[in-house]
Amino acid sequence: MAEPLRIAYSPCPNDTFTFHAWAHGLVPGAEAPEVTFADIDVTNSLAEDGELDILKISYAALPWVLDEYALLPCGGALGRGCGPLVLTRPGADGDLTGKVVAVPSERSTAYLLFRLWAATAVPGGLGEVVVLPFHEIMPAVRDGRVEAGLVIHEARFTYQNYGLVKLADMGEAWEAATGLPIPLGAIIAKRSLGAARLRELAAAVRASVRAAWADPAASREYVLAHAQELDPAVADQHIALYVNEFTAELGEEGYAAVRALLARAAAEGLVPAVPPEALAFPSTDQD
Repeated sequence: MAEPLRIAYSPCPNDTFTFHAWAHGLVPGAEAPEVTFADIDVTNSLAEDGELDILKISYAALPWVLDEYALLPCGGALGRGCGPLVLTRPGADGDLTGKVVAVPSERSTAYLLFRLWAATAVPGGLGEVVVLPFHEIMPAVRDGRVEAGLVIHEARFTYQNYGLVKLADMGEAWEAATGLPIPLGAIIAKRSLGAARLRELAAAVRASVRAAWADPAASREYVLAHAQELDPAVADQHIALYVNEFTAELGEEGYAAVRALLARAAAEGLVPAVPPEALAFPSTDQD
């Protein structure tokens, strides 16, 4: 008996909503994968280890794994008005020069966008950058253990609960500079599966997304069970923001956003350069 496909994605509402149908064998003709839940920093590391078949990773981690993994043209997270935020305490000096900033990962797209922003917004240079699990960042800023924090996901909707204020929106800065959506999370699959299998996986992901949109209630229990005690209304906001047309299909604009992010980051020496063909999805003549 063949080994089941192994996939890793986060317990965040956008991922559980997107993959509910596929993970539960509700996509006709598609094999249900064996699911591992892990935060994005963990899945970035798992991708470098090369052990799993399919993973959700940061677009920032993509340049290091493209030899072994192909970018799927669906299932990921891109969008507008959904970028990471830099938060501080009320009344704090808005200049981050020499300041201690907490980030969720140094291989995250959030961190990449932050470094691209800081290259012009903090000309004096940042101080120490410390990596904390994303759910620890806002308490660390609130309690004065760090001077600023870079937050992602549902923190966009909850940071006021910690008495914090927004210093800058990385998504707004990105969109103002490029006019493109913000590439956040990518779905990748092992190239060794072969072009035909990769296309089958992409079709299963698309079908799972469409099933979630067609019957949102079907995934409700699954989403909330893994939402780390999120208020259901916040989970709904999260899904509405991060599951959109780019989740169903990257399309020309989505690919342009990914190329722009990686090219700008490579120009700053933050990631290795990625040749355009490395992002191409296998076509039918590559079987």
